[in-house]
Amino acid sequence: MHTSADIAEKLTESAVMVRRCFLLLHKKGLIEQRKGPHGGAKLKLPAKQIGLGDVYVATEDDWLELDDPTIAGLLKRVRAEGVLAMNETTLAQMLKRIKKKAVAKGPNGATPHK
Repeated sequence: MHTSADIAEKLTESAVMVRRCFLLLHKKGLIEQRKGPHGGAKLKLPAKQIGLGDVYVATEDDWLELDDPTIAGLLKRVRAEGVLAMNETTLAQMLKRIKKKAVAKGPNGATPHK
């Protein structure tokens, strides 16, 4: 279990923002949460079974809705294709890329000179 405070510190974000994300991810069944002194959140599935599209769908708002029926079908298709494309990458793959990039940059965040 990871607390919102721990995650917020690692991301240098606010714990409130992390808790809001937790709520959205919980509603979509991607994480489970436990309250109390040993509480926090954890993934319900292994990271290699969760695609980036799944996370996107869980956290998106209705920020791109148009009432115009002439474009609504196109936007629906573009969104569906985008989610499929994002799901080609799993959380596990993305974490591996992030860690590899962090190692390449070195401990102080700067890219070492060759």
